[in-house]
Amino acid sequence: MSSAGKAAAPEAGLYGRPDDRTTRTKIEMPAPSSWPMVIAFGIAFILAGFVTSWALSGIGVVIALRAAVGWWREVIPYEECEEIAIDPDRRPSRIEPETRTVMRLQVGEAHHRAALPLRFHPYTAGVKGGIVGGFVMAALACLYGLIAQHSIWYPINLLAGVVMPEMGRASVEQLRAFNGVAFLAALAGHAVISILMGIIYAAILPMFPKHAPIWAGILMPLFWSGIIATTLDVINPALNARISWPWFIVSQLGFGLFGGYVIARSANIDTLQSLSFASRAFVHAPGLRPPGQQRAGEHQEENPDNRQ
Repeated sequence: MSSAGKAAAPEAGLYGRPDDRTTRTKIEMPAPSSWPMVIAFGIAFILAGFVTSWALSGIGVVIALRAAVGWWREVIPYEECEEIAIDPDRRPSRIEPETRTVMRLQVGEAHHRAALPLRFHPYTAGVKGGIVGGFVMAALACLYGLIAQHSIWYPINLLAGVVMPEMGRASVEQLRAFNGVAFLAALAGHAVISILMGIIYAAILPMFPKHAPIWAGILMPLFWSGIIATTLDVINPALNARISWPWFIVSQLGFGLFGGYVIARSANIDTLQSLSFASRAFVHAPGLRPPGQQRAGEHQEENPDNRQ
C-alpha cells in the first residue's frame, strides 16, 4: 500500500492533475523568423529565371541557400525561443474531471463516420442509360443532318472520321452518301463510348447533390464537349472545322439528360461500409451481428427491470 503511494506521487508531481492550474507567468514559444520568407523569395527568383534569364536563377539559388543556412542555425544545435507573458485575467477556468461515460456509435450506425456516397447505382443501370442516351444523341445528330445537309449519313460519316481520318478530308457529297464501312465504324464507336459514359454516369451520379440528373445532364456534357473540341482541333483540324458545335452540344445534352434520367430512376444499392470486415467478406461465424444491435441476453442483463 505504501509502496504504491510512493510510486504514484512522482507521477502526479511530474504531470499534474486535470484540475490543476499552472502558476507560471510566462511560456516559451518558438522565436519568429524571417528566413522562410527569404527562402520563398529565392525560389521565386529561381522560377522566374526559367522564363527570363539564367542569371536571375543564379541569384535565386544564392538567396535560397543563404536563407536555408540562416534558418538551420536558428534551430540547430539549440532552438531559439522567446518568453511570452501569460495574462492571469485571461487564464482558462479550472478543468473539472468527469466520471460519466457516453454511448459510442459503431462505424456506419446512423451514418456515423460513413463515407459518401451511401448508395450507388448498379453498372447494369449505367449500360441501360448509355444505350438510351446514345439513341437520343444519334437521333438528334441525324435530325441535324436532315435539316442542315439533307442527309442522315452526314453526321454518321463525320463520326466515323474519328477512327477513319480520310473521312475528314472527304467532300460534302461523299459525306452525304452512304458508306458501309464508315457506318459500321461509327456504330461500333458510338455504342462503345455511349455504354462507357453510361457506366461513368452510374458511378458519379450518387456524388451529385439534389437533382443529380439535371446537374450531370448539363455540366458533364458541356465539360466533355469542351475537351473534345479542344482535342479534335489539334488531332484532326479538317474534321473539327466541319462539325456544327451548337448541334454537337445539343446532342450531348440529350445524352446526358435522358441517360442520367434512366440511371437515376434505377434501384439504389446500399454500400457495405457499415458492415464489419467479416460480414463484407461473407464470413459466417457465431456472434457476428450488424453494428448497433445487441443480443437479447445482453439487453436483458443490462435492464434490471426485466429480471423476474
